[in-house]
Parts: sequence; C-alpha cells; structure tokens
Amino acid sequence: MADDDDESSTILDLTSCQLRDLSSIELPPTLTELDLTCNRLKTLDPRIGDLVNLKKLSFRQNLLDDSGIEALTQWTRISDLQELVLRDNQLKKLPDVSILKSLLVFDISFNEISSLSGLSKFTTTLKELYVSKNEVPKMEEIEHFHDLQLLELGSNRLRVMENLQNLTQLQELWLGRNRIKAINLCGLKCIKKLSLQSNRLTSMSGLKECVALEELYLSHNGISQMEGLSTLLNLRVLDVSSNKLTSISDIENLTLLEDLWLNDNQISSLEGIAGAVAGSREKLTTLYLEHNPCANSQDYITTVRKIFPNIQQIDSSMFA
Repeated sequence: MADDDDESSTILDLTSCQLRDLSSIELPPTLTELDLTCNRLKTLDPRIGDLVNLKKLSFRQNLLDDSGIEALTQWTRISDLQELVLRDNQLKKLPDVSILKSLLVFDISFNEISSLSGLSKFTTTLKELYVSKNEVPKMEEIEHFHDLQLLELGSNRLRVMENLQNLTQLQELWLGRNRIKAINLCGLKCIKKLSLQSNRLTSMSGLKECVALEELYLSHNGISQMEGLSTLLNLRVLDVSSNKLTSISDIENLTLLEDLWLNDNQISSLEGIAGAVAGSREKLTTLYLEHNPCANSQDYITTVRKIFPNIQQIDSSMFA
C-alpha cells in the first residue's frame, strides 16, 4: 500500500477527464509526472509552475493557444522539466521554453506552427523533437542540437532537406508527407530510420553513405529505379511501394533484410527475383508484391514461397 501511495503522490494522470480548469484538482508538490491529455484546458494553472520536482508534463489534445501557454515561459521553478508535450492544440508559433535547461523531449505536433523560428533558444540537451502536422516550410534553427536522436517533421510544407550536418547523433528522421524532391542528408551517416514517404522524389540517390540505416521508407513517390542501396548492409526494412519501379535491383547483398514492400509498382515478371534478393532469401519473412503485373500469374504465391523458404507473409496471406 505504501508503494501505491508513493506513486499517487508523484504521478497524476488526468487523461480524458474533460476538465476546463484544475480548480477542483489537488496538485501534490511531490509530482514528477502530470498528464492532462484530452481535456478542455484553455489556460495553464499557475500551481503547475511551482511543481519543482516535475519531469514530465503533457497538455496533449487541449484547447491551448499562444496566449494560453504564455505563463509557461516564466515558470523558472520547473526548469528541470525533461519532457513537454503540447501536441494537438491551437498553437501558431513555437513557445519560448528557453528556461527549460534540461529538456529532452518536446512535442508540438498537430498544431498550426508556421515556422521553426525560436528553436535556436531551445536547450542543446534535446534528444527528441516532434513537429509533425504543422505548416513548417523550412528546416531551420536546428544546427545546435548536437544530441538530437529523433527529428519528426512529417506532414509539413518542406521542400528541401537542409541544415542537418551538425546533428551527428541523429538516428531517426521522419519527413513523410512533405514536398521534398531530393534526398540530402548533409553528410550524416549514423541515421538508422529514415522516412520520406509521400514526397516528390524521383530518385533514391543520396543514401549510399548511410551505412547504419536499418529501416527505409520511400513509398508513394515517383521513383523509377532502385539504386544506392547495395552499401546499406544493416537494412532490415525497405518500403518502396507505390512508386514507378519496373524491376528489383541493387539489394542482392543485403543479408539482413526481413521486410520488403514492393507493392503497387510496375514489376512485370517474377523472373530474376531469386537473384535480385539472393542475400536475403533465408532472412526475408515479409514480402509485398500485390498490384504489380507479376502478381497476376496463376502460381504467384507458390513461386514466391519456393524462393523464400522462411517467408511468413506474402501480401495479405500468412504462413505458419
């Protein structure tokens, strides 16, 4: 019982309580985590600014606008906060959270942010930054994030990959649903997960030196040729579905490949597929080839199963 009491005094989860304010809520001074997800808050309770032990604070899915969170910029007593979530509110600009000197995770996705201006004031300690589903047109003011490991800028208005060169610890880069025409990782070689789904790519060029890549998502682009993949020996997941590919190439020596998504392309024949994926024949467990001309042949599933002895899924068909 003592353990339960201790946790209740350090963690307060008020998710989906439909609160318009916190006047009826006691906020113990010992709180380390406060979750206010899915409420009706338009302003911040000033008592939160006195929770000196607070490490995690979430206002996800509320009704906060720029003026509603202005008090946060003055809360020096919670300067040790490590995680701040403002996801899914009504913000139009980045708040000034320069007082948060220990911030590790910042999430402001699903707002109406039109610029990354102000990021230069953020602490260099940041490890994860989420700004997806906003109106951001340019990657800027990120050069000082030397410790950043994850950057999520999907569903914005980006046209160019830029200013990444100092992010030497970056392992995950999520840029799906933008307007990017060319891959430019600015010399970074340590990225493990890269998503450029639903952009305007016509080429895979620019990946050759990303030898640490484990997951690569390039679906829904205009790519016509598989290239620059032969050096990506750590690749486990490759998604190039919904492109303009007519053949499978440049992956024959990828021995760790487990998931290969090639559906919704223009691959006409299964002939040569065994050689094209020679390195991963034993390892591959999931393969999508549906909505290609080659998947229309009568013995399609049987042929593919013979090529890949350990296959567990072909399109929607599962095998024990």
